[in-house]
Amino acid sequence: MQLGLVGLGKMGGNMRERLRNAGHTVVGYDRNPDVSDVASLVDLVDRLEAPRTVWVMVPAGAATHGVVQQLATLLKPGDTVVDGGNSRWTDDEKHAKQLGARGIGFVDAGVSGGVWGLKNGYALMVGGEKECVDRLKPVFDALKPEGPYGYVHAGRVGAGHFAKMVHNGIEYAMMQAYAEGWELLEKVDSVDNVREVFRSWQEGTVIRSWLLDLAVDALDDDEHLQKLRGYAEDSGEGRWTVEAAIDNAVPLPAITASLFARFASRQEDSPQMKMVAALRNQLGGPAVEGASLGGGGGGGGGAGDDGPGPLLMSAGARCSYNHEPTRAPAPEGT
Repeated sequence: MQLGLVGLGKMGGNMRERLRNAGHTVVGYDRNPDVSDVASLVDLVDRLEAPRTVWVMVPAGAATHGVVQQLATLLKPGDTVVDGGNSRWTDDEKHAKQLGARGIGFVDAGVSGGVWGLKNGYALMVGGEKECVDRLKPVFDALKPEGPYGYVHAGRVGAGHFAKMVHNGIEYAMMQAYAEGWELLEKVDSVDNVREVFRSWQEGTVIRSWLLDLAVDALDDDEHLQKLRGYAEDSGEGRWTVEAAIDNAVPLPAITASLFARFASRQEDSPQMKMVAALRNQLGGPAVEGASLGGGGGGGGGAGDDGPGPLLMSAGARCSYNHEPTRAPAPEGT
């Protein structure tokens, strides 16, 4: 099959190679002339035979909007555009309407696999009309991993990117869980080989995963992660996942907490913790580091003899005014 591919970065370039290895003809365009097969989008479209398919792999937002707008003027009725980037599903609906007015089909494809996709294949979550999706099945089959899994026609336009968004939200939470476990293991004196503990989990445990394998690889490179700064960006899809949960009244406590943890990582001197420290000091708590804040009544505590008071107690402490201890949860079955 013949395919135009716009955007030849790490993923797009590897996808071009994987498709060519499977026998497909791929004409690639990128602003970097060193990797591009043609000089412009116009040249790319001219090189393709009708009905044309152009797969877009550029950053979500303005870059994708711009490419789709250009393709809308260059392609003809019966052609198809595939957005394989990390666009928001609501953008898919707009693009499908814009292209559909000109008789051009639109398919959204959530793509997962990163830099390993060339060798291992890409997981594909696809949205769009059945006719358009079915015509592209040879391309999807070439890109996905070997075997029966790794590809799904998730539903109508927007479903592919929505599924990929939820996938990335789950990824946020899984990363956060591994990170929290690692920090706790590093903190205690009794565990002196945290890296090998993580390695021992790679076989036979219920938490084994590709992310765990990558964590072990990272610890092999830098056993205590001393070369890294504790700062984590977010791609935007975690935010979209939480927003979709709010819109649909679906509780996502783990994914939401993992997103907020990334926000916290960007604060070298947390404004929120300044307020918490100030309140603890006012209530007669421990001394505040780096500042001397007055008040609080000293010694016994400004909130009375019970210390910090109900509003600032930890969840593991007492949780009711009659000071009855909370009941411990029953152990899980695994």
